[in-house]
Amino acid sequence: MSDVVPPAFLVDANCEPVMIRVEGRASFQNSASLRDFMSEMRRQGRTRYVMDFKNCTSMDSTFLGVLAGAALDLRKVVDGSLVLCRVGERNLELIQNLGLHRLLIVDTASCAPCAEKIASATAPVALAPQGKLNELENARLVLAAHENLVSVDEANRTKFQDVLAFLKGRVDQG
Repeated sequence: MSDVVPPAFLVDANCEPVMIRVEGRASFQNSASLRDFMSEMRRQGRTRYVMDFKNCTSMDSTFLGVLAGAALDLRKVVDGSLVLCRVGERNLELIQNLGLHRLLIVDTASCAPCAEKIASATAPVALAPQGKLNELENARLVLAAHENLVSVDEANRTKFQDVLAFLKGRVDQG
């Protein structure tokens, strides 16, 4: 029996704020389903989110770029918020290194209210895995995510310049 947590996003859209629990690795492989879920919630007028990272084993830059895009979108809305709680030390370091802590709320305190709210979420449902994206759709997702990271902090352009150049070329080829 393995201790590896299968990657998933468990959501409860029936509570306020919308609750999202990150299970396992958050990466380019599963970020599209989270992006689409949050876009749909925004279309429905939902503007407040809490994400629980207690069971998040790791995250990549595409996932962080998807978070950045959601946070940038929520900044345009009165009372829009994205709160990350129970973020482990390594994940917090990644968030801070990319400047996301200036864009969204990282609850590093006891997080008791957040944890209580998540624990009491009545009906968390796993987001359906996104159908496998074709190469061009995947390139667009990863490119947009990394462009979001540059929007958050211009210093990220240097970190991701090779990725950005490669993906722009791929997207431009169609």
